[in-house]
Amino acid sequence: MIRLFANANYDFISYRWKAIWATVIIVIPGLLLLLIRGLNYSIEFTGGTLVQIESPRPLNVADLRTGLDRNGIPGSEITEFGSSQEFVVRARLQREGVDPNNTQETAGAVTAALQKVLGPGGATCLERAPTGTEPWCVKRTEAVGPKVGGELRQKAFLAIFLSFFAVLAYLAYRFEWRFGLAAVIATAHDIVATIAFIAVLHLEVSLVVVAAILSMVGYSLNDTIIIFDRVRENLRKMKRESFITVLNRSINETLPRSVLTHGTTLSSLLALTIFGGEVIRPFALVMFFGVFTGTFSSIFIASPVLMWIERKWPGVAARGLKPDKAAPAPSRKPQPEPVSSKR
Repeated sequence: MIRLFANANYDFISYRWKAIWATVIIVIPGLLLLLIRGLNYSIEFTGGTLVQIESPRPLNVADLRTGLDRNGIPGSEITEFGSSQEFVVRARLQREGVDPNNTQETAGAVTAALQKVLGPGGATCLERAPTGTEPWCVKRTEAVGPKVGGELRQKAFLAIFLSFFAVLAYLAYRFEWRFGLAAVIATAHDIVATIAFIAVLHLEVSLVVVAAILSMVGYSLNDTIIIFDRVRENLRKMKRESFITVLNRSINETLPRSVLTHGTTLSSLLALTIFGGEVIRPFALVMFFGVFTGTFSSIFIASPVLMWIERKWPGVAARGLKPDKAAPAPSRKPQPEPVSSKR
């Protein structure tokens, strides 16, 4: 079998500061965009009604938005869904005496406004006549109340934070608290970098994207644990070597496995991104970036952090050594004072 990087001997730890600065340069623009325009939450988190329409001819997003604003649906979000003939309209009615959480009423108002903009149409796509000049149709209608959306958003963030504590507890039991802390810091880096990536691309944050983030967290942790497990083994074998040498050796020994597994995963996610369609594309994009940044953080974030923790709070359990018993202080006999010689 072909073994890539079988005799790898790279000094990864020496590039840690360059890698950290590269991360800062990449993440900061995304965080600035996040502060300026925020995340693009889907109706699953904000509440509202979603109407997906299909037209036999290409349409212009700006014209659709202007037409809906003029016909009683202000502030609607309109995005292309795969082509210029399919669109997703997200809207909430803001009229007196109208319940904004009423799905049927909102969908009816959106359909009526679209009929004024696009002309006759509005039936479901399965019911329209199969002719060459069929009017536009409605492919699907979905709705989520604002209370449900808020609860989903809270539970999504809670799931991410609880995963941190679960990982810290597992690694503290499986290895040492030092390893768990380093892994959690690297995972936090991955989540921040992924959120910055979502903000840059202005991806819609839906439950699918949250699932991709959680999957990315598990994938990154798995890679970090594999490296840390090899670090623990090498600490027992290489007791006379420095900790930096042990870290570099461990990363190089797991490099063939990382290249093969991550390469096949990235190729699959790339295929899903290109051919998977609009529904699965956000998941594939977030996972693609997550696998990349997870591999990066396992080498250039988790390992240097573990080195820093080891220097500040040196551990003995990780090295497979028993703590030395406190030896009694050697007794010091009082020394006679030197007698000064008189001349």
